[in-house]
Formats: sequence, C-alpha cells, structure tokens
Amino acid sequence: QVQLVESGGGLVQAGGSLRLSCAASGRTFSSYDMGWFRQAPGKEREFVARISRNGIGTYYTDSVKGRFTISRDNTKNTVYLQMNSLKPEDTAVYYCAADREVVVTRIPQRYDYWGQGTQVTVSS
Repeated sequence: QVQLVESGGGLVQAGGSLRLSCAASGRTFSSYDMGWFRQAPGKEREFVARISRNGIGTYYTDSVKGRFTISRDNTKNTVYLQMNSLKPEDTAVYYCAADREVVVTRIPQRYDYWGQGTQVTVSS
C-alpha cells in the first residue's frame, strides 16, 4: 500500500511558476514509476508527466514539454513537478499517481495509487 499526498498548488498569474510535491508513505517508493495527471472541470483526467523508478526516464505530454519538469528524490519518497511559464489552460486539479509496472503508460486506470489532488489556478 502506498499513500500519496500532494502539495504546492495555488493561484498564480500567467507566466508564473509553481512547484508541486507528492510525498509517498511506505518503504517501497523506489519500486514505482510515478506520474502526474490533471483534471479540469468538465474534462477527463489527462496525463501530464511520468518518471521511471530510477529517475532516468521522463515522459511528458506535448502541451507541457519545455515548461514542466518532473523529478524525484527516492531518499525523501517524494516526486516533484516544476511548472514554469504557466498558462490559463494549465488550470486544473493535479494528481500524482504510482504505477508498479515498468511499461510506460498514460492511461490513468493503469496506475495503482492516487493522491487527493492539489488545485492549480492560473489567471490571465
């Protein structure tokens, strides 16, 4: 069992930055690939980024490439999402998720554990 708790969301102006954190419980954090997803009102949950369990492999959806960076610190059981050059269309609830499989997937249903989410609002 893995419990995930996100933090770092908030209100920011367009062009600004935020850094999201996701703290995981348990001693097996390094056994999971980690992902960030987001869900805007009235829309489906969408993939944002993923990082492999050793931190080497990273994957992004096209709309955030060059602006967002996913990273992890396995000594702190934490995964991060650095978000720069934020746009109003980035407004959503952001969730972190853990995947025990090594096959890279962007499908939310394939992830095993989820956090409660943190709200990110970007004003124009």
